[in-house]
Amino acid sequence: MKDDTMSIIGQSLFNFQAALMQEGSSFAEYLDKYYFSKWMGDTLYAAMSLRTTFVNAMHQFLAEEGLFNLERIQLSPVTDPLAHDVEHVPNIHYKGQVYVMTHSMIYSKFLACHNPRIKGIFVDSPNLRLEIESPDRRQRGKYLIDFSQMDIEVRRNRGIDIETYLKEPKKVREILTEDMEKGLDMFERLIIHSMSRIVEKNEGDLKTLGVAIEVPKQPFPRFKCDISRKKYGPGFEVKLGEETEAPFFWITGLLRENYDLVYPYLKPEGKVMRSEINSEMIYNYDICAKSIIRDTGKQTTGLEILSGAVREWIYEAIVERLVDNGIIPVRPVIFEGNIKNIDEFGGYGPFLLMAARKDKDGNQTFPETFGGGIGVERTLYALCRGPVLDKIDDITFFGKNPDSHQIYMF
Repeated sequence: MKDDTMSIIGQSLFNFQAALMQEGSSFAEYLDKYYFSKWMGDTLYAAMSLRTTFVNAMHQFLAEEGLFNLERIQLSPVTDPLAHDVEHVPNIHYKGQVYVMTHSMIYSKFLACHNPRIKGIFVDSPNLRLEIESPDRRQRGKYLIDFSQMDIEVRRNRGIDIETYLKEPKKVREILTEDMEKGLDMFERLIIHSMSRIVEKNEGDLKTLGVAIEVPKQPFPRFKCDISRKKYGPGFEVKLGEETEAPFFWITGLLRENYDLVYPYLKPEGKVMRSEINSEMIYNYDICAKSIIRDTGKQTTGLEILSGAVREWIYEAIVERLVDNGIIPVRPVIFEGNIKNIDEFGGYGPFLLMAARKDKDGNQTFPETFGGGIGVERTLYALCRGPVLDKIDDITFFGKNPDSHQIYMF
């Protein structure tokens, strides 16, 4: 019996081909226009050369920093819920369980840092996010539903427990500020190393694309989200890019994902109200990048290429953030190594039990970390936009841009 899935795919392609024929075209012409000609062209060739240098440079830098390479996770009971809209999380039934395709490896990264001998981890991870199409069918250029991200997580090893968290806020803030500085420094050095390698190896490819790369210097300019939004309003990232000549700049303190640290979130008298949270309390960061047009020296607008943060690590705060963000409906009730209401947490049960785990001395074992994810295709697109390249699928063999194609062929 023919597989039902294959039958559905075949019927979809039959209908698509019929529509092309009705318009006086053919399937072969469509494939030539959107795939074969791109594969054979100079633009993709140059972009792939840049990608190879960029990814290899990041691997080299992170390995030399002492971080371990982690395997890729594409299938799990739990994935990043994300703060922005995607259509849904694809799922697969296997061995009597339902698994979701990972939006990102965020929870896997945390768990992989449990061993205190591990300095940190990195992985060129696959990400599947079914981004919603542009509502006005406008080509936004920057989205892929299937993309690569260099995921990085580094242990902080501070040993701050719930009592210190609640009763010594000045001490905790000083430590968190120091650790955030370490994170910003590491990511800046990673970018500098990668851009230096591209400039050394890929001058001809940059010329082909009509762009140039300026190796940045530390420290990168920093802008706080609250101040910037108040100054410029919606779309403030573009205005910030115009405000600085630096090719890379930071935006810090964005209220975003449930795992990006807000401190304090819990106080002895209760939780902080959402309306009280400001950029000074949010320990996260984005890097934005601009391309430089080779002939004129003009810069394009800034585009976010990296998101990261010091992470929530206290079990009680992790649970409250998940509840308040609507990720889980209630708090877990843990007894004798089990979760009484585990059926209410979807795939989060195992993660919550690991987050609650304590050693023989009663100390929480969940790791304190900072980290981030660098979109590989997003970075190449940000750096290469110019006279030759204008949308992100131009730098991919099989780019699945939700604004470019009705259906995908490969």
